[in-house]
Amino acid sequence: MEENFEGLEGEELDNIVILNDEEGNEVKFEFLDLVELDNEEYVVLLPVTEEGEEEEGEVVILKVEDIDNEESDEESYVSVEDEDILNKVFEMFKEKFKDDFDFVD
Repeated sequence: MEENFEGLEGEELDNIVILNDEEGNEVKFEFLDLVELDNEEYVVLLPVTEEGEEEEGEVVILKVEDIDNEESDEESYVSVEDEDILNKVFEMFKEKFKDDFDFVD
């Protein structure tokens, strides 16, 4: 099943990104990083609770896809089903931020 998340323009505050899930619900994430792998870009996001607090737990990795639309430069974020790609992106993210975050296996 493919999940599409579309960014909402003007909703980015302090690295907070608001996306719509497949049911149209708004979901808040903190943008952590943009990782490039094999000429593809992936965003690493951390879910944020209703109180605006970061949730401890798993990050969300989504593939960036440009929407071919002459009127807009919007991007779409699509879930990644390939475990190998997810693991590679996450390992690159962990290596880059090993001094900034405590990672738990």
